[in-house]
Amino acid sequence: MTPIQNIVVLTGAGVSAESGIDTFRDAGGLWEQHRVEDVATPEAFARDPDLVHRFYDARREAIQTRVPNAAHEALARLDAYWPGDLLIVTQNVDDLHERAGARRLVHMHGEHLNAWCTTCDTRSRWTGPLIDRPPCPACGVAGHLRPDVVWFGEMPYRMDDIYRALNRADLFVSIGTSGAVYPAAGFVREARQSGARTLELNMEPSEGSHWFAEARHGPATRLVPTWVDRMLGV
Repeated sequence: MTPIQNIVVLTGAGVSAESGIDTFRDAGGLWEQHRVEDVATPEAFARDPDLVHRFYDARREAIQTRVPNAAHEALARLDAYWPGDLLIVTQNVDDLHERAGARRLVHMHGEHLNAWCTTCDTRSRWTGPLIDRPPCPACGVAGHLRPDVVWFGEMPYRMDDIYRALNRADLFVSIGTSGAVYPAAGFVREARQSGARTLELNMEPSEGSHWFAEARHGPATRLVPTWVDRMLGV
């Protein structure tokens, strides 16, 4: 069997759930008691920007009170000590991977602690509210900052880099994802076509669980540290 050198890890809401960050959708199809169509589309922002800003201002504030859990810390340890290529691709918009110490990281759905100026196309670190339409730190124009979050109908970030890594991967691991949201749900098939081994670590079988060669189910804070220790030979 070919030795594992290059790893791609996909993380979803299940990784941060044990830090107290709610998963995006519950069984009723709502997003924290809001319809997705009302808070997570460009059309919603154009229709009712105050509602959208209030929703994301609250989430931005809440995220800053949360702390990384054992799963984030284990992946940061893998990042620090894995000698081959590693790319952690997260669907999460919190900063818990970074605060745990991960550096080889892509936020494919953006970041809550960034604001995007639609006038000058600059993304700036942002920890406060946007509801009062503050000026852009880069260009000074007020009223044109929006959450730097990829909404439904928008293109995720750095897809070329992600597919490049998937096509070189020896191992693809999906952690805490539903397997329902594309394009991330298709990453396992992309990796398989390139000959990578595939592993799912999830609380329960995902919608795409049948695509993985191996699956382990349980809390991320238990599964991820055990897997990382095995990879690092601890």
